[in-house]
Amino acid sequence: MRPLGDVKLAWNLLRKGVANRSALAAVRREVAASPPHPPHHYRVAVYFADGAVNMYQMRQWYKPLADLAERWPVVVLARSAFGARALLAEDAPPVAFVPSVTDLERFLASQDIRVVLYVNQNTRNFQMFRYGHRWHVFINHGESDKMYMTTNQFKAYDYAFVAGDAARERLARVLWDYDLDARTFAIGRPQADHYSGVLPYTPDDRTVVLYAPTWEGDRPSALYGSIRSHGEALVSALLATGRHRVIYRPHPRSGVIEPEYGAANRRIIAALAAANAADPGAQHVYDDGPELGWQLAAADLAVVDISAMVYDRLAADKPLLVTRPVAPEAAVDTHGYLSACEWLYAADAPAIVAEADRVLEDPESVARLRSWVQHYFGDTTPGAATARFAAAIDTLMQRWDAWHSRPGAEEDVDDPDDLPLDED
Repeated sequence: MRPLGDVKLAWNLLRKGVANRSALAAVRREVAASPPHPPHHYRVAVYFADGAVNMYQMRQWYKPLADLAERWPVVVLARSAFGARALLAEDAPPVAFVPSVTDLERFLASQDIRVVLYVNQNTRNFQMFRYGHRWHVFINHGESDKMYMTTNQFKAYDYAFVAGDAARERLARVLWDYDLDARTFAIGRPQADHYSGVLPYTPDDRTVVLYAPTWEGDRPSALYGSIRSHGEALVSALLATGRHRVIYRPHPRSGVIEPEYGAANRRIIAALAAANAADPGAQHVYDDGPELGWQLAAADLAVVDISAMVYDRLAADKPLLVTRPVAPEAAVDTHGYLSACEWLYAADAPAIVAEADRVLEDPESVARLRSWVQHYFGDTTPGAATARFAAAIDTLMQRWDAWHSRPGAEEDVDDPDDLPLDED
């Protein structure tokens, strides 16, 4: 069996290498055909070292960054050919393709970047940390009570932009000797000010249920995915009523670790198609589009796993159910919203219709939801979070000016020759 395994491994490596070279060539052609970046133009950079599979982490920031760019020009530093290709094809901010450290270094030398934003914890972020004299800021790609939100990696950044009081409490419980007041800015959820997309169905009197499960997870403590444990049963029950419309938005990584999880995902997609074929007026939706917003605003009820989707929906201030993980190893934070949320247990998934009716009609549930919205996001008045995001960047720009105007600052310059080489 070992020789066969070696052949498969070699073939997969060869296939990935060919795909990477093809993507690299395509991006280089597009960059060569585009106008050059204006010199010394950009003040804010978003560092993105991931490929296309994690583009959801970037897409949600497009519109807040577009607003920000009206005051402080923004560029995305794309390290992966696959990620750069996806960014160039979408309505992203301007993209600088910097696959090597040398490319990155040259671009930084030609610009005046003062704030660098990070949407995830990719290990290649450390290749950017080597450059001082600019603020490195973790903005994340969502708000949740997953263990990812309390990683000690927060300390690697100069600052972190967090959603609100819940995030600060979460970090205070876990991070040792971390000055939350000095190193965090509470900005709410700017993405919620920019819900986008066009409804792919004609509204009617059906109750719209958004089911947005996460992927299966890659470690025991993160086994939050519900497609196998809850998903097939609850979707089947909703499809059978004739008075519900399902919007199914699975995580794009569903099935990358566990084949059966991916198979269950495909069965749900097929069930939606069959239901639409039997009743075209049902207009059930399989949603794999890049835009996230219309789903949160349009759904009467959302059913989500423990993930950022809980808090995306919470920011919309509308009813939701959270699937309770069946894996006993899955870490569940019982300090925040999950201590008082409306749980959907796997055994109750077939009774989703009754569960949905209860949550939608219970005034106490609605009141609890509103208090938790305030705790997690602060003022959710349209535009308030976007204003706080811009104000936080303004503050960092003022601090940059103050730091660089101090005596002797003119000698405080990055010297690439003094930095360790860590080419890919």
